[in-house]
Amino acid sequence: MKTYLHLGADVNVLSNELIGIFDIEKTTVKKSVNDYLSRCQKDGRIYYVSLDMPKSFVVCDDCTFITNVAALTLKKRGKNEKI
Repeated sequence: MKTYLHLGADVNVLSNELIGIFDIEKTTVKKSVNDYLSRCQKDGRIYYVSLDMPKSFVVCDDCTFITNVAALTLKKRGKNEKI
């Protein structure tokens, strides 16, 4: 059975494609994270779930999602779905 994680709006990702969920405020202070996100943006692999203030980003196999849902909320959703 496939399980999905709801990222907000109409966006869901397959749990087996999920690599990590990160708090945007806590992690973007590191140069390596900013470099990664910049590279994804340049390569067209960033997708914005909402135009609201971003709170977290979700790294998947082929792309990265920027979402206004808090990382802790996404992690709780994942636990409920047994991800």
